[in-house]
Amino acid sequence: MRTDRIATFIRENRKAAGLTQEEFAIRSGLGLRFVRELEQGKETVRLDKVNQALAMFGKEAVPGRIEREEEQL
Repeated sequence: MRTDRIATFIRENRKAAGLTQEEFAIRSGLGLRFVRELEQGKETVRLDKVNQALAMFGKEAVPGRIEREEEQL
């Protein structure tokens, strides 16, 4: 899972919605610690909780093709 891209997406959209991490955690039903770790790009997060966070913006994480650095060159 590309947690760095998800972290950036969540952080930017949360801020655009005018929510603090605490407010986002409450509204999404997630713990504040999880939201903080998710936004920091922690690599070991539960996919169900990631999707719970993404659902706040009408998105979900789904299987997809892995982009490797050499493919991007």
